[in-house]
Amino acid sequence: MSVRSTAVALVAAAVAAFSVSSSAAADAGHSAAQDEMDAQVQQDGVPGVLGEARDGGGVWHGASGVADRGTGRPPMPHDKFRIGSLTKPFVATVMLQLQSEGTVDLDAPVERWLPGTVRGGGQDGRQVTVRQLLGHTSGLYDFTADRRMRRHYFGPRFGAHRFDTHSPKSLVRTAMSHQRSFAPGSDWGYSNTNYVLAGMVIAKATGHSYAHEIERRIIRPLKLRDTSLPGDSPRIPRPHGQAYSTLSRGAPPAHGTRSRDGVHDVTALDPSLAGASGEMISSTGDLVRFMRALLRGDVLPPRQLTEMKSTVPADGDNRYGLGLTEHRLSCGTTVWGHEGTIQGSISTAVTTSDGSHTAAFHLNGDWSAKTEALVEAEYCG
Repeated sequence: MSVRSTAVALVAAAVAAFSVSSSAAADAGHSAAQDEMDAQVQQDGVPGVLGEARDGGGVWHGASGVADRGTGRPPMPHDKFRIGSLTKPFVATVMLQLQSEGTVDLDAPVERWLPGTVRGGGQDGRQVTVRQLLGHTSGLYDFTADRRMRRHYFGPRFGAHRFDTHSPKSLVRTAMSHQRSFAPGSDWGYSNTNYVLAGMVIAKATGHSYAHEIERRIIRPLKLRDTSLPGDSPRIPRPHGQAYSTLSRGAPPAHGTRSRDGVHDVTALDPSLAGASGEMISSTGDLVRFMRALLRGDVLPPRQLTEMKSTVPADGDNRYGLGLTEHRLSCGTTVWGHEGTIQGSISTAVTTSDGSHTAAFHLNGDWSAKTEALVEAEYCG
């Protein structure tokens, strides 16, 4: 056995030992989640899956597959990864804190903070409120649906554009070149443009970037040591695995290991493409801590948490509040949280309404959309 193979084997053994000891100390009811993680690796060809749950029995860690297809290194509990749209609950939390302090009126028009910014295609900042941004009821066009953006960042031209830097204003301008999806307040439609604008409102209201406010108000108080806002830096702090994508060409064959299976390493990229709608980096442990603290009322005053949980019908069986999704599972349990997707990474973090059972999962391949299956397995068995 080579030196590298020996090292990988030792790391794998360490992960197995850690998982067993953690599971023995925690509730033994996580086997269904582990089985689903294994199935997504074996049947869907996902390179690796990482999971963590906290309930009355303690903390459970689960892992399946590999974090790095080149070395075979398995996913580790403290691995960091891009969380995509799981950035949105952080942004919404800051905005609700500002509301509680009297700094921002959620029912005031976006125009008050960003005069002239939202104009075009029937979109008008004088008619859109901050609340509608947070709840995706604004009708604003999603800039990520723009044909050029999709070719450059979700298709074969990704390699040539992965390090391009974008300003929030440029992302909004892209959205403003299209027609609105519906009249503000008349429907629900997920749009990343909403949260880019929310980040801009936070900056205007506080005099600091939304990143600064998230760090000051959430990351430092909750001691989220694995969580960061990279801005335009393409790097992920160590330790981390790799992120893989088929660039919208569907799932590769299960257990594919060579470049010709259509899988590309997309770990390094400039996250300013997403900005306040999805730039953050975190870990399963930090996501569990944040979501648990949020629903337990440790981050927001009661009134603001109630507003965050005031929902409207969204996609499928889900309902959406202000940066928070409500999902009723098949066994009758209701969980609150959010999913996050960005090139090469899909993650989810959810918790019960009292924060007593919280879970987070991360997949380092972006072609599987089965995070709900992981949540179902964890909570419904």
